[in-house]
Amino acid sequence: MDPIDRTASLSPSRFDIDRVPVLRKIEVRGLVILGLVSASLFGFLTIAGEVREGDTHAFDDAILRALRSPTDPADPIGPFWVEAIMRDLTALGGYTVLALLTVLAVTYLLMKGKRASALLMGVAMMGGVMLSNVLKIGFDRQRPDVVAHLVDVHSLSFPSGHAMLSATAYLTLGALLARGERGFVMRSYFMGVAIALTLLIGASRVYLGVHYPTDVLAGWCAGSAWALLCWWVARWLQRRGSVEPST
Repeated sequence: MDPIDRTASLSPSRFDIDRVPVLRKIEVRGLVILGLVSASLFGFLTIAGEVREGDTHAFDDAILRALRSPTDPADPIGPFWVEAIMRDLTALGGYTVLALLTVLAVTYLLMKGKRASALLMGVAMMGGVMLSNVLKIGFDRQRPDVVAHLVDVHSLSFPSGHAMLSATAYLTLGALLARGERGFVMRSYFMGVAIALTLLIGASRVYLGVHYPTDVLAGWCAGSAWALLCWWVARWLQRRGSVEPST
């Protein structure tokens, strides 16, 4: 063999492809998703541990009181229209709106022939609801009593169901919409809207006095972890050829 040919055969690029083919199977996006899932779970477990030990009461109570008039715990800070906006935002994370959103999204995906994506949306939401209820029962934390509730609530407090399910629904839907776009700007737009809605809904629960801040933080972590885990499984099935490829 010519010396030049031998040198080329030992080049780093040829070695990477021919000698270590397993490197070609490593998907950076999949590793990033798993890393985010791990970070979200770690955040949830950390908050849950602090709540169990009662170390978050001072933090939670201070924020709830800061959002009320010093002379009247039933009077939220800000003009009257801020409270109206918060009531409207919090409804976006309720069961009725999220159920309607899920049905519409699943129907649309089925009409487009994306059965696997429709299944992902349905499984993510149903699983999120069950997981939220199990966690609430397991932690059995009562609602805040340091300020008046500005909306009616009848369930347990930790984690926030609105924060968790809105993270699950809007992040999953945002990812599905972004999946069909090629441009970075549109992908970023869909994910940005999903994240913004999730944050606004969670913040509204604290403003309305029906959740401790740690309830919402834990809900965000749990919902994000569940949505990302469902998305990672979908990508894994896609690589195996079990679901339709993305655009």
